[in-house]
Amino acid sequence: MLNTKIIAHRGSKGTRPENTLVAFQAALDDGADGIETDVHLSKDNQFIIMHDETIDRTTNGQGKIVDYTLDELKQFSAGIKYDPKFINEKIPTLQEVIQLLITNNFQGIFNLEFKTDKTPYEGIERMVNDYLVELNLPFTVIYSSFSSRSVKLLRELNENVEIAKLFKTNGKAAKKLFKDDYIDSYHPKINWIKKHRFFAPGRKIRPWVVNTTEDMEICYKRKMAAIITDYPRKAVVLKKYLEE
Repeated sequence: MLNTKIIAHRGSKGTRPENTLVAFQAALDDGADGIETDVHLSKDNQFIIMHDETIDRTTNGQGKIVDYTLDELKQFSAGIKYDPKFINEKIPTLQEVIQLLITNNFQGIFNLEFKTDKTPYEGIERMVNDYLVELNLPFTVIYSSFSSRSVKLLRELNENVEIAKLFKTNGKAAKKLFKDDYIDSYHPKINWIKKHRFFAPGRKIRPWVVNTTEDMEICYKRKMAAIITDYPRKAVVLKKYLEE
């Protein structure tokens, strides 16, 4: 039996508008073991779910998230650029995503990435952690970030949550990361995994973005802790096939 978990990247990003409630619901319906998403702060310090620091790429608006209030952000469509049929999909808040997971009786992995490597969002780590620890959630929370500052701060704030460091393909930097005792696990780009096949123990690694059959098989065979994929249904079907 393969123990590698399947984490849906920004929801079922390959089949729905990314980081929307409909994308997260699709991932849950597809049988994903986990959900990965990204958090920012709005002008009025609300927790905004979106990948980019700006709303330009995924909505019909323009500008930085931090320059809008939540009410203003809710005026834009987060789905129309993916497909006009998703015009009514709004930019979700962290609270709305959490509620969706609870409603679905979700008991898997919730991987929350702090998007602080370009915009620091002063205080976001403490604010989000304070919010989540009060909820007594029925699922496992993982904090991740490209920002070393955020990763260290999150560890100081919460000794009980799993802390993951995101990185791409820098070999020297990766070797240093594996020596940092405040990091529990590592989320490298899949290219790094293919270049360093025997470098690290799979049990601590969750590569991104694992979309091709070949890359999925590599991760399953290497017994990665999880894969982060745009196509959770495809990953689920392949995993079942390999288990037969």
